[in-house]
Amino acid sequence: MKRLVLLFSLLCATLSLQAAETLHLYTWADYISPEVVRKFEQQHGCKVVIDTFDSNESMFAKFKAGAAGYDLVFPTAYMIQVMHAQGMLADLDHKLIPNLPNIDPAVLAKVKDQTMAHSVPYTLAYACIAVRADKIKGPPAEATWALFDRAALAGRMTLLDDMRESIGAALKSLGHSINTRDEAQLAAARDVLIRWKKNIARFDNEGYKSGIDSAEFLLVHGYSGDLFQVQMENPKVQILIPREGVTLGCDEMVIPKTAKQPALAHAFINFVLDPAIAAENMEWMGYYCPNKLAMEKVSPEFLKNPAVTIPAELQAKCEVIEDLGPDLAKYTKVWDQVKAAR
Repeated sequence: MKRLVLLFSLLCATLSLQAAETLHLYTWADYISPEVVRKFEQQHGCKVVIDTFDSNESMFAKFKAGAAGYDLVFPTAYMIQVMHAQGMLADLDHKLIPNLPNIDPAVLAKVKDQTMAHSVPYTLAYACIAVRADKIKGPPAEATWALFDRAALAGRMTLLDDMRESIGAALKSLGHSINTRDEAQLAAARDVLIRWKKNIARFDNEGYKSGIDSAEFLLVHGYSGDLFQVQMENPKVQILIPREGVTLGCDEMVIPKTAKQPALAHAFINFVLDPAIAAENMEWMGYYCPNKLAMEKVSPEFLKNPAVTIPAELQAKCEVIEDLGPDLAKYTKVWDQVKAAR
């Protein structure tokens, strides 16, 4: 009898797992608190599966190739414009997302889809730099992109392996817009990047985090939230916002038209917009979530970190990466030349 009861229990558990819905997320690495995911699974009786991408371009290429297994995706605003133009995104049902009013209107003013017809802001982030000042000889590190010209740090630096971010950094170092269409300005930025390339260990989107932590690298170009997470574990990591300004990225949540669980995707959007959940998520990942009520629940120390809050005098120099349309080919040409340079 005990054996029959055990077999029956195992059968019920198996059937329960099979019946449970699965929500498939496609996002950046370390971008959602595991505890937040666990709470959502518990509240909705479902399973969440997370796949990650390391650039907007690689994510978009996967969708262009026919990827159809994702229910919720977290692209940057400029790429959302491209995906929407190509008919990849579903319209959102605002009745299923009652927490939408929590989104900061000031952030909505920076994105294209200001009515949130097909996208909802998730984070506002910066691509900045971090240093191990305790390991660098000479004068204290200045907050400037020109640090990548320091030959004394050759082989101990990294730049993001991201066309728009790294070309944007070079453009900013020259006082130009990160969205310029001017070919002469782009050529000048190309020359800067080629010069920096001689000093860096590599272009990198992931290893810079462990590298700056261990002091394998002494200067890295990285995403603010990633660097915040490293700094929380290692206070010797110093985050700097270059005085010339930085790229400003708004990552948003979108539901592909091919989603198999659109209702559950709407539920997840609403869940992470809950003030308490948003605050918990924010402090774990280190990115600023544009949620008005959540900002009242985070610690003052969190808001003081330069990875989260850029000083007012620098905000005017920061720009949102825009969709360039046909002019993107100019950036691709420059990036190919940089990658090919020796």
